[in-house]
Formats: sequence, structure tokens, C-alpha cells
Amino acid sequence: MRKFIIALCATVALTSAARSAAAQEYKMIVNSGAGVAEISVDQASKIFLKQSDKFANGTAASPVYQAKASPVRIAFDKAVLGKSVAAVETFWQQQIFSGKDVPPPSKGSDDDVIAYVKATPGGIGYVSASASVAGVKIVAVK
Repeated sequence: MRKFIIALCATVALTSAARSAAAQEYKMIVNSGAGVAEISVDQASKIFLKQSDKFANGTAASPVYQAKASPVRIAFDKAVLGKSVAAVETFWQQQIFSGKDVPPPSKGSDDDVIAYVKATPGGIGYVSASASVAGVKIVAVK
């Protein structure tokens, strides 16, 4: 039993470290008029899966994804949505097939995501940690 508990603790520690490292591979950005300084992982997940259409302050949210094969998309989906890109795609296929909803738009690069977020009231997206994000606001993901 003791070995099991030690193994469980080690697994939790490694998972937390991996999730933290993945979180540092991207920056979450919002339209500068959104009035948002931080966002919880849970709230971000709900916005990107369209289970919520507003930020905590009541402002409408308009999410945008990166392309499926993008390393920043892989890191974001794992860290924030808690799923692989394939699992997120399956979720959206089910939503479309059942007539419930369609996914947020996808953009092919950091620059395209920044342009979308900058031009869209309530825009929210994520870009590579090294991306220059002039004209949009970086928000802390808690």
C-alpha cells in the first residue's frame, strides 16, 4: 500500500509539472477592450468549448483556435482543455453532428490569431510564448 501511495504522489507531481510546463508554452491573449486581467483554466475551457459565451465580468467572449497541427495548439488543448487535439476535434464533430454548435474559428499562425483577437470585441486566443502581442492584452491563466 505504501508503494502505491508513493507512486500515486509521484504521478500527481509529474502531471502537475508537465501541465505547468505546457502552460508556459503559450500566452493567452484577449481584445484590449474585454476588461479581463486574468482567467481561470475552468473558465477558459468553457469558453473554448462554447459552454460559456462570456467572461467572468459579463463581456461576450469570441474564442479562436490555432491550427490543429500547431505546437501551441497541442500545448493549449492539453493544459487548458485537458484533452488531446484529437479528443477536442472529436468533441466538435459530435457537437456538429448533433446540431448543437460549431467550433470557434481556427487561424494558421500567431499573427493571424493576434489580428483576429485585436479586431474582434471580446476576442480571446492563445499564441506562442515568444510571439509579439502588440495591440492585445496578455491575461494570466489561473
